[in-house]
Amino acid sequence: MAPHRGDEPMKARLTEERRETILRSLRGLYSREFDEDLSPYRAERILEFFLKALGPAVYNQAIGDARAFMFEKLEDLDVDFREVEEAE
Repeated sequence: MAPHRGDEPMKARLTEERRETILRSLRGLYSREFDEDLSPYRAERILEFFLKALGPAVYNQAIGDARAFMFEKLEDLDVDFREVEEAE
């Protein structure tokens, strides 16, 4: 994936396999929960809506979580591996 530039909108991307799995699940949900057949077109529009509405927030949260995890591990380096230096 190309690096994200600040002036370009970030678009959540799904593999075709993942997209098809989610669309099947969405259509199944509508069938079970709402007793409604959801057309492939409507399922696709709903998925696009949620990707646009939730994708950036979920992505940003994941980046924040990964950053916090990495900073914690970097701090552990000093505690776990720093060698004591003797003054001469």
